[in-house]
Amino acid sequence: MINRVYIKDLILFDKVELELEKGLVVLSGPSGAGKSLFINSILSTFGYGMAEASLCEVSVSKPLKLKSEVYELEDELTLKVLKKEKARYYLDGQYISKKTLNGLLSPFVQFLSVRDKSGFESKKLIEIIDNALISKDKNFKSMLKEYKKRYRNYKIKSEELEDIKEAESKLSELIEFAKFEIDRIETISPKIGEDIELIEIKQQLSRLDKINDALNSANEIFKFEESVSELYRLLEKDDNFFIDSMNQLRVDFEEIELHSEELAEVDIEFVLDRLEKISTLKNRYGSIAEALAYAKSKREELNGYQDIKKDKSMLESFLTMEYSELIVLANRISIYRKKEALILEKDLKKYLNELKLPPITFIFTSHSLDSLGQNLVSIDLNGSSAQRLSGGEFNRVRLALMLVSLQGVKDGGVLILDEIDANVSGDESIAIANMIAKLSSVYQVFAISHQAHLASKANQHLLISKLNNKSKVKILDKNGKIDEIARIIGGEKSNLEAISFAKRLLSFI
Repeated sequence: MINRVYIKDLILFDKVELELEKGLVVLSGPSGAGKSLFINSILSTFGYGMAEASLCEVSVSKPLKLKSEVYELEDELTLKVLKKEKARYYLDGQYISKKTLNGLLSPFVQFLSVRDKSGFESKKLIEIIDNALISKDKNFKSMLKEYKKRYRNYKIKSEELEDIKEAESKLSELIEFAKFEIDRIETISPKIGEDIELIEIKQQLSRLDKINDALNSANEIFKFEESVSELYRLLEKDDNFFIDSMNQLRVDFEEIELHSEELAEVDIEFVLDRLEKISTLKNRYGSIAEALAYAKSKREELNGYQDIKKDKSMLESFLTMEYSELIVLANRISIYRKKEALILEKDLKKYLNELKLPPITFIFTSHSLDSLGQNLVSIDLNGSSAQRLSGGEFNRVRLALMLVSLQGVKDGGVLILDEIDANVSGDESIAIANMIAKLSSVYQVFAISHQAHLASKANQHLLISKLNNKSKVKILDKNGKIDEIARIIGGEKSNLEAISFAKRLLSFI
């Protein structure tokens, strides 16, 4: 419920500060005093309509079912709209967009006016029927929960199948490309480090002639080996070091000669061609290791493409079976709804009779499966659809529907009614007042009214008045209520008869 309202600089109002009560809050006063302006300013804090005040702030008891993963919420929420060049919205001091604010709180704040034509959409009517069933039938509750859960999964799997079908049209192209990429790498079949080895071989081949020339020249050293050994003997010096060195030279020269012979057998064209191919892979993939990893990923991708065909077949089978089972569930839900609709029609008949209206009938038609089943629901009032009802008829039927929806509801939130009892007869006015009073046992109801019977049932009566083009709001005490109800009955100069009638009305409360 709304606990407090503070408004500053609202066209006709300089400042308004009120502590509000639960139950029925009636706003009355002369035409043009600013009742709708005041209500619209409150509505703006919930993201409805346009903000007109420079500041409007309301304190609201947090609804039990209100949750947010984005905003921290206190037990008492503070909603604020500041308007300078443009309106800015705040929730407990946290900036919030108007759209997000409305989306968060609109389920808990309903606004109905005589000009409004909502409330009889199929989704809304199904919700009324389902809520009535849920409050008294656990089997229906669990069945509806199961249906909604399975339908959500069915939709997810249907979307997955559509994605597969879309991918399938490109599948042959993707498979061909993957095979081409794998063949490109596997045809060359590079080994990690092979490029370094080939570069070394290439460098050695480029020096092969010079190595052979140098080796031939160096072999001349062995011609002097015997002379050097003879010299060591003549000098009676140890020649072991020299002999060992010469032996090592022989081994080294033999290895060089053997390596030269091996290099001479290498196909230089093959080495250059191999280097070119590996260089192409490196330029494309970054390195041999990356090329091999890419080939592996493409092989896994190919396996995945094969799995797609299996997935498609499995999904198609699942969806076919699940659709059949959802149809069965939807039919069972529809049977429950149709039975409950007959019960609601009987309950509604009593209220509609008080409102001087004929009974209504719920009309069920079938359509394709959706999250609510396969029902479309509309109403028929003596041959007229909701769209063909007059404004007065529309709102009276809507009140009756709201009353039969009270079962199991503990906190209905806030209900704002803008002259919903306008242009009705005395008996109709009494019936409407009685019904709004019943609604106020669950909702905090704000009602702009020019009808004495509704005003007499107010838990809190606010008088909106205007003097010298300035408006103000006053909370009426008992004497103030008598005077205002008498004014509603008899006009600005109310007589004793009107005052007496106002007292009698209030004495019944």
